[in-house]
Amino acid sequence: MTTVKSKSKLIRNFLFFILLIGITLYILLKDQNITMIFQIIRSAKVEYLLIGIICMILYLACEAIDIGRTLKILNEKSSFRQNFKYALIGFFFSSITPAASGGQPMQIYYMHKDNISISSSTLALLLNLSGMQVITLSFAFISLLFNYQYMNKVLIVFFIVGVCLNASALALLIIGIFSKRMSEGLVKIAIKVMKLFRIKNIDKKKEKIEEQLAKYQESAVYIKKHKSLMVKIIATTAVQFLLYYSTSYWTYRALGLSQCNILEIITMQSVLYATVSGIPSPGAVGVSEGAFTEIFRNVYPQDMMTSSVLLNRGINFYLFVMISGIVVIINQIKWKKIEKDVKS
Repeated sequence: MTTVKSKSKLIRNFLFFILLIGITLYILLKDQNITMIFQIIRSAKVEYLLIGIICMILYLACEAIDIGRTLKILNEKSSFRQNFKYALIGFFFSSITPAASGGQPMQIYYMHKDNISISSSTLALLLNLSGMQVITLSFAFISLLFNYQYMNKVLIVFFIVGVCLNASALALLIIGIFSKRMSEGLVKIAIKVMKLFRIKNIDKKKEKIEEQLAKYQESAVYIKKHKSLMVKIIATTAVQFLLYYSTSYWTYRALGLSQCNILEIITMQSVLYATVSGIPSPGAVGVSEGAFTEIFRNVYPQDMMTSSVLLNRGINFYLFVMISGIVVIINQIKWKKIEKDVKS
């Protein structure tokens, strides 16, 4: 992870992320009365915005609790403060990499720096990911029953794609963990596909896949012995995502609106999340804003829509990308100082 190649890739991802934000803001603000938009934002009720920010902090705290719960059972030493740091790091790198692909590898890397074994961190994050997939899909299907009337043809396509990708990820996790025979079959299929597209270093990629599957299958034994752990993780994750989805309600109330209740807004946000979560752009930037505009078009007055998008994404995404980015920078400075002291 510390190689020049890895760092340059992260820098490219971050620059692409910034570019997407710039394009999104341009699309949102062009042909709009910018003065009026920011007047609406300035008039937002601060107390509701603070509740939204607190919900996001609690959202990250729930992930920290789940990470800590597994690490404790595995006899790994980590404080809540450390686990909260891992949650922030995961949030940052998931946000700036395509399909959130950088989140978990970087969490494992930072845990390893804190002397937590790779096998333990992998298991902790694997259980978290499984819980998130279960909750995302469950909430999405339940919520769609109440909000199908807000879905146009494009959103329906994105929703189907998002759900299929999340369901596929969950299915692959379950197969990888619990079925050695089926996972070996999937590896063979993957190798054939790679050969078909003439992908380089197939043997090395096969070795990496098999190593990862071996870790997953070791986890299966552990999960079977600690079934209650998975139940607790899913329960905590349910609370976690309810908190995350509720931020849309608090920004809605901050703008002085109250026609919809919290359950209606949460279910809409749940559908929105499932719709955009499969999009491979970093943080689903651009797509999230567009989908929000469509799904919530009957909730907000037309002249408040752009302000609501900026407020909502500002609280549940951009603000915490900045905060988590600062945490990453502080950790890097801290480790460089430690490494310098060791060498001297």
